[in-house]
Amino acid sequence: MSSEQQSNPPNMGNPVHLLAFGFGFGLSPKAPGTLGTLVGIPVYLAMQPLPLVYYLTITAVAFLIGIWLCGQTSRDLGVHDHGGIVWDEIVGYLVTMTFAPSGWFWLMVGFILFRFFDIVKPWPIRWVDQRVEGGFGIMVDDLIAGVFAAICLALLNQWEWF
Repeated sequence: MSSEQQSNPPNMGNPVHLLAFGFGFGLSPKAPGTLGTLVGIPVYLAMQPLPLVYYLTITAVAFLIGIWLCGQTSRDLGVHDHGGIVWDEIVGYLVTMTFAPSGWFWLMVGFILFRFFDIVKPWPIRWVDQRVEGGFGIMVDDLIAGVFAAICLALLNQWEWF
C-alpha cells in the first residue's frame, strides 16, 4: 500500500466504508481484491436460485449503488480506487456468474477467470481503468472483467470441456 493510500484510513463504523471494503475483507494487507471476490461467492450462492430477471436486477442495483459507495469512499480516503475498496470485485463476480452452471467447479472457474481479467486487465479493461474516474471508473473495469469472464465460462460450458 502506498503512503498515499494510508493518508485517510477507512472508518469501518461508517456503513458506506463497511460495504465498500466488503465487510472488512478489503482491509487485508495481502490480496484484498481476491479476498473481496471471495465475499461474492456467498452473495452469489444466495442469489443463484432467483429467477434471472431478479438476479440481473439485483446485480444492476448493486452496480449502481457501487458507483456511489466506491466514489464516496474514495473521496473520504483521498485516494482514487483504493486497493481495499472491493465492492467492485463483488459485483464483478456476480456479473461473471450470471449464466454459469451450478456447482462448485463452476464457482471456482468463475472465480479464477474473474480474478485473471481483473488483475491482467487486457484491452479494453486497462484502457477504461486508466481513463475513467470516480465511482463509475472504479466499478466499470470490474464490470467489463466480469463480462469477459462470463463469456469464457459460457464458452467452456458450451464446448463441454469439463
